[in-house]
Amino acid sequence: MIEYLQYAPVASIIFAITLATSLWAFSNHNLYGNLILNPYNVSRGQRLYTVITSGLIHKDWNHLFFNMLSYYFFAFQLEVLLGHWQFAVLYIVSLVLSDLPTIQKHKNDLWYNSLGASGAISAVIFSYILFDPTARMGILFIPIPIPAWIFGGLYLVYCHFASKHARDNINHDAHFFGAISGIIITIALHHNVLNEFIEKFR
Repeated sequence: MIEYLQYAPVASIIFAITLATSLWAFSNHNLYGNLILNPYNVSRGQRLYTVITSGLIHKDWNHLFFNMLSYYFFAFQLEVLLGHWQFAVLYIVSLVLSDLPTIQKHKNDLWYNSLGASGAISAVIFSYILFDPTARMGILFIPIPIPAWIFGGLYLVYCHFASKHARDNINHDAHFFGAISGIIITIALHHNVLNEFIEKFR
């Protein structure tokens, strides 16, 4: 962990805080309730802080494990490529932006809640894809790695479809808009990334 702190301090701190807060919330229902995002309340100007704090807690062990595993594979490398404060901006801003469509969509659903770092982690993954589009990425349960840019395209198509048709209580909107936010923020922070992206295919 000391090695990660040296070359990716921001990613390391976010990882540690998210892991610790999620584990704490598993056994503290009051904390869980205070940090979770409720679009009904937020759209009425209440508990606005939950737009960020909801990204620090997770539904269960599986949710936490898969999010932190995805984060581990990409976040530390991305901070080196993007920069320290730039990574912080990417993560925090995309965490907020990924939730805005959910807040609008469910602003009248009193009992709808959302939690997890998936939106920000999607932003991290897609930012990394911009830097290394030909990297090989695997899809769970499919043992054949595919190029990152193809993975990204399939991911966006799936998230859009699932948002329209799935009934699995997963916030696919946050995944989709987190990914889009990651692309836009990365281009804003690193103006040459699109040229570098294209060059990788020449």
